[in-house]
Amino acid sequence: METPLQNTRFQKARRYKRKRVSIKAEIKSSLYIFLGIVAAGFGLNGFLLPNKFIDGGVTGVSLLLTELTQLPLSVLIVLINIPFIFLSYFALGKSFAFKTLLAIIGLGICVAFVHFPIITNDKLLVAAFGGIFLGAGIGLTIRGGGVIDGTEVLAIYVSKKMGVTIGDIIIIINVMIFGSAAFLLSIETALYSMITYFAASKTLDFIIEGIDEYIGVTIVSPHCKEMRDMIVQTMGRGVTIYKGAKGVGKTGERDDLDIIYTVITRLEINKLNTEIEKISPTAFVVMTSVKDTKGGMIKKKAYKH
Repeated sequence: METPLQNTRFQKARRYKRKRVSIKAEIKSSLYIFLGIVAAGFGLNGFLLPNKFIDGGVTGVSLLLTELTQLPLSVLIVLINIPFIFLSYFALGKSFAFKTLLAIIGLGICVAFVHFPIITNDKLLVAAFGGIFLGAGIGLTIRGGGVIDGTEVLAIYVSKKMGVTIGDIIIIINVMIFGSAAFLLSIETALYSMITYFAASKTLDFIIEGIDEYIGVTIVSPHCKEMRDMIVQTMGRGVTIYKGAKGVGKTGERDDLDIIYTVITRLEINKLNTEIEKISPTAFVVMTSVKDTKGGMIKKKAYKH
């Protein structure tokens, strides 16, 4: 039987462990965002901007307006993303919105004050490698728990309001951007910019390990109740509890256990992994791609603690 002193020591050790996990996760997240800013800044200043190329999403709109108005790209990136920062606060939470704000401001500063060399003027190389570095920057920032382009935040929000898929919304947005580029700049620029977008999107998928819009997560852990409460209260997601039994070796060890299943967006993977590690570092976690979902508690809800 545990004494009150032993219980107090256990609680202190547990709090220390969770705090250490949180600090480690924040350092890792900050590093990802910093590398993402540098990679995206290099793609913009070293390839796209000097050659008047554009990309999809909010970054593409900023590049297009820079060519038409001669306003600084660094200013436009921040200004155009401001509505999406507020939107991310309501759609994905305060932590995500704060990291997104820092990432976007950081990208603006990087574009304005860090002078990268112009690598090449070959249009095909500019389109391909500009997209690769920009996609790498976006992907690294997502792995850090934020974004430097508000298109995906808008797509997630609108998909819940209108019942269409995230992929469809992103396609519609980019068709409008590239159509405007063809009309206002030139068809050739629009075509090369489509190559840039394709390279960026494929690089982004590679950086975040090919994760689709939604991720189904199965968790097997002896700390089922704590894990369930974390998903519902901290993540704001619904859970399904399966009854199961574990097996080891030839004969197997058959003990009843609860298996947790939930669905999150890919932008929440970093946060979920951190919370799981706080509760049960040895938990068995399986993540699978989910094309789309309907109903349930995918839409973020606010919880007060």
